[in-house]
Amino acid sequence: MKIGIMSDTHDNLPAIRMAVEFFNKEGVELVLHAGDFVAPFVAKELSKLNAPLKGVFGNNDGEREGLKERLGIKDEVLTLDLDGFKVIMLHGTDERIVEALAKSQLYDIVIRGHTHRHGIQEVGRTIVINPGEVCGYVTGIKSVAILNTTEREIRIINLENGKILGLMSL
Repeated sequence: MKIGIMSDTHDNLPAIRMAVEFFNKEGVELVLHAGDFVAPFVAKELSKLNAPLKGVFGNNDGEREGLKERLGIKDEVLTLDLDGFKVIMLHGTDERIVEALAKSQLYDIVIRGHTHRHGIQEVGRTIVINPGEVCGYVTGIKSVAILNTTEREIRIINLENGKILGLMSL
């Protein structure tokens, strides 16, 4: 299964459009958003995804009722079973919680956002994925990740030039 992972879109509609086009071109079967959509009007661009979207709230998601109504977002933490991988997703505002979840070894994968810095990190047998920021406001890099459970691979990609920023085998 090919899963698109994004975070920190922060209302940047052109960047969201790039991410949606990339995920559609890649043929992802599910898209996970680790929070900071910000406002419900992003739903128009996200509705162009050819795959279902699941997400969690971030610390900058102010109009939560609108996000719930337009995108179905209702949780701050989401657990999923993706082809046998136990996954937990949260925005990751509190680093101690992210670290505790990774060290707990209860999950195979922890997906987080918030820092706007992309990265893939091993903590024991748990992989922590931060796709970086779609918006590009903080780092200047618009990035997303692809988790391929069939090929057992994680890639982080720069949306503007297609370069691989991070790669790990599971």
